[in-house]
Amino acid sequence: MTLTMSRPSAPAGARRGGALTGTGTLLRFMLRRDRVRLPAWTLGIALLMAYFVTALRTVLATPEDLRGMAGFSGSPIGALFGGPGYGYDALTIERFLAGQYGLYILVGAGLMSVLTVTRHTRAEERSGRAELVRAGVVGRHAQLTAALTLTTLMNALVALLIAGLMSGSGFDGAGSLLFGAAVGAAGLAFAGVTAISAQLFEYPRAASGLAGAVLGAAFVLRGIGDMAATHGSWLSWLSPIGWSQQTAAYVLDRWWPLGLSVAFAAVTAALGYLLSARRDLAAGLVPPRPGPATAAPWLRSGAALAFRLQRAQLIGWSLALLVAGLSYGLFTQPVIDGFADAPKELLAVMGGEEDMLAGFLGLMGLMMAFTVAVFAVLSLQGLRAEETEGRTEPVLATAVGRTGWLAANLAVTALGVLWLLFVAGLAMGVGAALSTGDAGLLGELVAGHVAHTPAVWLVLAVAALLYGALPRALPLVWLIVVYGMIVGFFAPILHIPDSAVNLSPFEHIGEYPLEDVSVPATLALTALAVLVAGAALAAFRRRDIICT
Repeated sequence: MTLTMSRPSAPAGARRGGALTGTGTLLRFMLRRDRVRLPAWTLGIALLMAYFVTALRTVLATPEDLRGMAGFSGSPIGALFGGPGYGYDALTIERFLAGQYGLYILVGAGLMSVLTVTRHTRAEERSGRAELVRAGVVGRHAQLTAALTLTTLMNALVALLIAGLMSGSGFDGAGSLLFGAAVGAAGLAFAGVTAISAQLFEYPRAASGLAGAVLGAAFVLRGIGDMAATHGSWLSWLSPIGWSQQTAAYVLDRWWPLGLSVAFAAVTAALGYLLSARRDLAAGLVPPRPGPATAAPWLRSGAALAFRLQRAQLIGWSLALLVAGLSYGLFTQPVIDGFADAPKELLAVMGGEEDMLAGFLGLMGLMMAFTVAVFAVLSLQGLRAEETEGRTEPVLATAVGRTGWLAANLAVTALGVLWLLFVAGLAMGVGAALSTGDAGLLGELVAGHVAHTPAVWLVLAVAALLYGALPRALPLVWLIVVYGMIVGFFAPILHIPDSAVNLSPFEHIGEYPLEDVSVPATLALTALAVLVAGAALAAFRRRDIICT
């Protein structure tokens, strides 16, 4: 009797499939996972634009109001915080919205794309879920394709919502459609960037950090280019954000710059596919540097481990703030000259016409405080990633206690906040001193930037409380940062009530050197940050450790 054994045949779908097999299934799964996140992002961006439309229609009610805005928007500081300034010789509400406030919508779409692609590619591999999925009938490129498809759908939805909102508000339909498409194209460009960064590093934080750094560099490059010349210089054309702004919606209505965004997105996505085929699952093309066989003596504490984990992040942020601060500081004198004939409503953004130099430098200190607050929140999100990816539990299994572990990480991040504000102030001071010839600005700017430390510490403490008590609610802390930016930059223009402005922790210390630093507010914010951090430690000690 002969026993014949045959290899089981592969399913028909597997025989017919290829590198994209299972993409549709993965896309449906991602939509299911993001059933809350997707509408939160898309509607959030659209609602922010709706707020700008409503507020500016109330504030800029007459042609005289619009003519007053033209001076600000066409100045170097208007270019820094807005864009290249198309159509300001005959300014309308829609032109002002697209040219001055559209920048923040573009950045929001880029950030949405970066986080979405990272979440569904590198984070899935790091958690081990991608390996389980790939064990089934799933092609090699299905994960990345589904993630990029989801991101494309989100950007298309944002584009349609904004286009419908603008046209429904009575603005020109063609310009509204172009502006919405420009927002979606910017998001696609940074989705392509993230497709590459997700192949380079094996940790999600590093992948999203690199893509976020490209987004930040695009913002700075566009700002410098737009400040350098009317309607932007050649530097503006090196930024994906600049391509969207160069469409000049409601003015020139030119679509061809979006071809650069689409081509950039296609090339970067193709490079992401090429790189993904050259690495192993869960590995990165940039391998982690092997460490020594035994740990150094200084790594035997929780604080040392926290510093070691954040060292690369601190170096990267320090270099970025050094370049940004120096670049913006060098434009101090041109900004002041451009504001000489600005209307009173716009001078209120910088504290009035009595001392525009101090007002501009104080405003830049506030902007750097918001930037460093982003670092603080990302650091806490990194702690959550350490926990969910299973690396926190082994640490806590040693002699390191829960309270000591979280306190050490908070202390390192708090000191990092102080250091980064010092670096930003130092760089801004050097640039401003070179631009104006006043060496005394160096010390004033260092002091003015560092003075915002307690406000950022409070944001860090709130993030820690959410992490300790309700870790899934940690993203809510971004509302404090975004709200602070809106009232900090636009409260005088949008006539936001003082009671609403005072809800932001960044509004109490004072924008030195324009305003004196409020010592009581500094002490109160520091004490409040300590109390909230203490509540965070108590909450973290009581809850279960998440390990997926």
